[in-house]
Amino acid sequence: MREVRVRFAPSPTGFLHLGGLRTALYDYLFARHTGGTFILRIEDTDRSRIVPGAIENLIGSLHRLGLDIDEGPLTGGAYGPYVQSERLEIYRCEVRRLLDSGDAYPCFCSPDTLAQMRSEQLSRGEFVKYDRRCLHLSREEVQARLERGEAHVIRLKMPDQRRFRFDDIIRGQVEMNTSQSDDQVLLKSDGFPTYHLAAVVDDHYMKISHVIRGEEWLSSTPKHLWLYECLGWEPPKWVHLPLILNPDRSKLSKRMNDVSVESYLEKGYLKEALLNFVALLGWHGADDREIYSLEELCREFSLERVNKAGAVFDLTKLDWMNGIYLRKLPLDEVIRQALPWFEKGGISLPDPGILRTIVTAARERCTLLPEIAAYSKMFLSPAPLTAEEAEILASPQSQSVLHWYVEHLPREGILEKAELDALVKAGMAELGIKGKDYYTPLRSALLHQPHGPDLPTIFAILGLPRIHELLREALRS
Repeated sequence: MREVRVRFAPSPTGFLHLGGLRTALYDYLFARHTGGTFILRIEDTDRSRIVPGAIENLIGSLHRLGLDIDEGPLTGGAYGPYVQSERLEIYRCEVRRLLDSGDAYPCFCSPDTLAQMRSEQLSRGEFVKYDRRCLHLSREEVQARLERGEAHVIRLKMPDQRRFRFDDIIRGQVEMNTSQSDDQVLLKSDGFPTYHLAAVVDDHYMKISHVIRGEEWLSSTPKHLWLYECLGWEPPKWVHLPLILNPDRSKLSKRMNDVSVESYLEKGYLKEALLNFVALLGWHGADDREIYSLEELCREFSLERVNKAGAVFDLTKLDWMNGIYLRKLPLDEVIRQALPWFEKGGISLPDPGILRTIVTAARERCTLLPEIAAYSKMFLSPAPLTAEEAEILASPQSQSVLHWYVEHLPREGILEKAELDALVKAGMAELGIKGKDYYTPLRSALLHQPHGPDLPTIFAILGLPRIHELLREALRS
């Protein structure tokens, strides 16, 4: 069996998004599960679409998610360079081989000529593809036009009526006919290769064993297989991942798919939840669990358990999973990741012990990291009382509840939960007040809002001296 070597090969035309992350994650998990190598290769041959900073973002996002690269632009390795624009002579050498063997040919057709050709084919209801008019040029004419420096591309000469059969690890045996294949451009007029040539050449020279990519590349596989055959190389194993779908099973909208991974992290999603969620967009474990650490995914993952049916992207499920991880991760780790949102919200941090108590309570009720900071505000920097809340506190019934607690609460020390429960029952019995008429004045006085956590949580966070101070303020208001 060939050594497992897989590559994630994004184009720097934007930031890492969900579909790209799934491909990278499956590459990474497969490499780690098999003891193989995870390679990052940057496919930057489409110079017109390069986005400044995209390469740095792609590498930074993988690092931030904990997907360590074994070989790549910054990591190095024995099969570099790992940026395609630095490998141009390699591609040109292989194109010369294809030209010499007659498996490729120059094409001098202008964009206007090609547009007219497509228009005429469409009007006749034909499959749109290059009509090979330049294939029939004489050798002398080709040479003369090349010597005049005419702009041209190099096209692959696809075989006529060839039926390609190949095995896909997810889809089984696939059969495709070349009648629907075009004579693909291999080298553009600017001297840069197209994806089809560069990917095949790089996969060969980098000894890639498995090509894991999206379903949209399935139709291009015959071209790639023909290139491997023309160049005398052994093709890799093919793995075409299912589409990612909206909840209504339509293809995932561009708006959703183009949301960068970085933006999910910046919204407060945990990397552990995001990786777990994306892993399940097409793959399932043997026991149909839903919660996996990255280490568990590395142990459990196999390409054979990836479905060929589309995978539904459900944001509600991601939110649910993130809440699970907020409660599952060690408390100190949740606090560490939540701290930036305290700073963004201008919330002063309390004593570490109080902060732990706040986050312990908050993560039981929150879904995202910024919600923990927002939750803390009621304890650390409550909003001013609204007119409605002030009116509630001013009522005789509310005043009696507040007076009772000022008189009966200890001034300092720690009130155990059992003691507080007993105090609450005693207050209800003596005042003859129950339910929200009893609790709303207390929460409004202590938190400046009528709803919130239970009294034991409030008392544990605020402490008795601060509670007395707040009760007296409410009585004076």
